[in-house]
Amino acid sequence: MNILLLGSGGREHTLAWKMSQSPKCAHLYIAPGNAGTDQVGINVDLNVLDFEGIAQFISDKQIDTLVVGPEAPLVEGIYDFLKARETFKDLLIIGPNAEASQLEGSKAFSKVFMEKYNIPTAAYREFTAANLAEGQAYIDTLTPPIVLKADGLAAGKGVLILNDPAEAKAELAQMLDGKFGSASEKVVIEDFLDGIEFSVFALVNGADYAVLPEAKDYKRIGEGDTGLNTGGMGAISPVPFVDKALMQKVSAEIIEPTIQGLQKDGIHYTGFIFFGLIQVGDQPMVIEYNCRMGDPETEVVIPRLKNDLIDLFSAFKDGTLSEQHIEFDPRTASTVMLVSGGYPEAYEKGKTMSGLDLKTDSVLFHAGTKAQGDEVLTNGGRVLAITSFGTDISAAVNQSMDMANKINFEGKYFRSDIGFDL
Repeated sequence: MNILLLGSGGREHTLAWKMSQSPKCAHLYIAPGNAGTDQVGINVDLNVLDFEGIAQFISDKQIDTLVVGPEAPLVEGIYDFLKARETFKDLLIIGPNAEASQLEGSKAFSKVFMEKYNIPTAAYREFTAANLAEGQAYIDTLTPPIVLKADGLAAGKGVLILNDPAEAKAELAQMLDGKFGSASEKVVIEDFLDGIEFSVFALVNGADYAVLPEAKDYKRIGEGDTGLNTGGMGAISPVPFVDKALMQKVSAEIIEPTIQGLQKDGIHYTGFIFFGLIQVGDQPMVIEYNCRMGDPETEVVIPRLKNDLIDLFSAFKDGTLSEQHIEFDPRTASTVMLVSGGYPEAYEKGKTMSGLDLKTDSVLFHAGTKAQGDEVLTNGGRVLAITSFGTDISAAVNQSMDMANKINFEGKYFRSDIGFDL
């Protein structure tokens, strides 16, 4: 099978690493990739939003399967763009069409969908610049913390949780005035849910689906889960409090109604669904949907997966996805993210990395890196995910920490408390 994977982060390196292990993987291309993906496949200088260039590459290289890593090309409609061409009618695309991608692409869309199908989530209202005053008055009716969410994609930075109503009103005005560009032309204001978060992932092909291992990630930049939100500072899987009883609730009250709702709405979904969940008391509730795998959750979920990932993708074509028996490593996997100094705000790129060639039992998944001659340089805010296995959380995290201390680049930072709360 010839495969093209879109993306350049840790999620994509992990997916490429896994797919490259399959005997069914003939040629694996990653566009644009990073210094890590280049070790398991062939990097291609293509922008993930260059749909014409991607289509030409698929034709030239006789690609059988397109795996879409990030959300932007999905929301922008790469599935629809390619499937509109007769020549791609047999192309397997792992990623939903533009309509289905609105589960992530529009917070308002997903809220309306959940309300329609009685999927548990926080109460909410949505506002635009036209009714800013009404939105600010609504904030006065809420008990802090107050949750503001940009409706569209904002690179993981469009959610604000504020304790001061006056600050929330000011932020609402700034968001509606373009703080997050077109993503915040509409803002959803939600009730704050007090609980503990976790994530569940499913591969979905219409009515068929298979559930992957769960995970818990850590979004805040600072120790003790403090400071600004990031794209993710680390993750662990499995999650100790996610027991069989909780997963039965998740399946019955969230996963099944979501998939059935998509079917009832005539939306054929193909690809990953990320269920961002929170346990409030004994009730799981949806914080958000993503239309792709999470990052850095991918870096602990996919290494635990024992199945051949290409076999699971192949099951899309023959309609046997729900018949696949998902097997995963029972050990704990942890990942610790090394980030650039200053992230998630201003940071510098181009810092030389060392220690990547040290012998280790951990797996190093590149995120923001690029190769330059014999050197590997930093090329993003989140630079490298270090994934380790252990008999428990402490053993797995300690091994990742040990490697985190051995790899160096100017400004390196990481959290040493991943999994501390579990």
